[in-house]
Amino acid sequence: MARPKGDIEPRILHAARGRFLADGVDAASLRHIARDAGTSIGMIYYYFPTKDDLFLAVIDEVYDKFLVDLEQALAPEGSTRERLRRMYRRVAHTTDDEVEIVRLVAREIMVSSARRDRIIERMQRGHLPLALRTLGEGMLSGELRRDVHPLVLMMATFALAGPPQIMRRALGDRMPVPGAPAGEDLADLLVDVLFDGIGGSGGISEDG
Repeated sequence: MARPKGDIEPRILHAARGRFLADGVDAASLRHIARDAGTSIGMIYYYFPTKDDLFLAVIDEVYDKFLVDLEQALAPEGSTRERLRRMYRRVAHTTDDEVEIVRLVAREIMVSSARRDRIIERMQRGHLPLALRTLGEGMLSGELRRDVHPLVLMMATFALAGPPQIMRRALGDRMPVPGAPAGEDLADLLVDVLFDGIGGSGGISEDG
C-alpha cells in the first residue's frame, strides 16, 4: 500500500537525522536519505532547497517542541529561582530526540561556520531571549546580581542546566560516586548551586 503523501516530510526529516548523526551533514548522501525515507531526491528538494535547509528543519522539528515547554517553564509566575527551577526540571526530562539534536548541533557548529551562524540566528529567536528576559527580571527584582553582565549570568545558567544533567543521564549507574543525584533531585541541587554557590559556611577562612 502506498504511503499517504502527508507523511513524506516527516519521513525525510527522520531519515536525514539518522544519516546526519551517522555521517555528518557534509558527508550524508541525499540519495541515501531519499532511499531511507522511501521517496526521491526530487521530493527532498521540493521540501528543502538546500542540505543546510534540511539540517535546520531536522533541528527545528525537535527544538520547536522544546521551546513550547521552555516558555511554560519560564512564564512570569513565581520568583526567578522558581522559574529557573522549572526550566532545570524540564531539562531533567530531556528526551532521546533532544539528546540526538544536541549531539548533532555540537558537532556541526565545529565543522561549518555557515551552519553555526544559522543555528545562532535560530537560537536568537528561540531560547536565548526567553532566558535573557527571565534573568533581566531577576536582576531588576534583586534576586540576581546587578554587577554581572547578563551574558555571563546566562552562560552560568545554561552551563549548570544542560551539560551536568545530560552527562548524568549518559552515565546512568556508572557514576564514579555511588548514590549521585539524578533527575529532578539533581535539577533542584543545581539551581541551589546557581543561586547559593558551592562554598560552605563551615569552611576554613583565609584568616585561619
